[in-house]
Amino acid sequence: MLGGAIAGGAALALPLPAMAKGIEWRLAIRNVHTNETVDAVFARSGRFLAAGLAELNHGLRDWRTGETIGMDRRLLALLVSLRQKLDLGGNRKIDLISGYRSPKTNAKLRSNGGKHTGVAHMSQHMLGKATDIVVPGVSLDRLRGAALALGGGGVGYYPRDGFVHIDTGRVRHW
Repeated sequence: MLGGAIAGGAALALPLPAMAKGIEWRLAIRNVHTNETVDAVFARSGRFLAAGLAELNHGLRDWRTGETIGMDRRLLALLVSLRQKLDLGGNRKIDLISGYRSPKTNAKLRSNGGKHTGVAHMSQHMLGKATDIVVPGVSLDRLRGAALALGGGGVGYYPRDGFVHIDTGRVRHW
């Protein structure tokens, strides 16, 4: 139980942007596979907004199966921090390669790619705690550097595949 409390406390220590009265957290994403876009305010003055969270959960769903999950709010806040670190406007779209991934989709991706797929058996994507993204007009090196500087979780660099993985698991990089 103590380990869980320590882990929970560490999770709350993630660097999040300040949210003063009147401040909004907004994310604009475009799914590169479906070309669907979502532009949602999901928090205002320190309170999460159910409608905005629902829009983002839908936009970050497993596009292969249509399944959704409640995405980790820390991940959403981490993406806001990343956008701020990159000095991007609030409605600048982040291109989504992968958000939530159902266990079925994850297993299929692992089996299709063989032993060295880069798809983890217990992927943070299956927990709603990970995204694979690219930001048009921002180099992958710069995106990776900004994500690493935040120190908010895992950062994977996939230049050959053209994206950066960001999650709210333990701090690590590959």
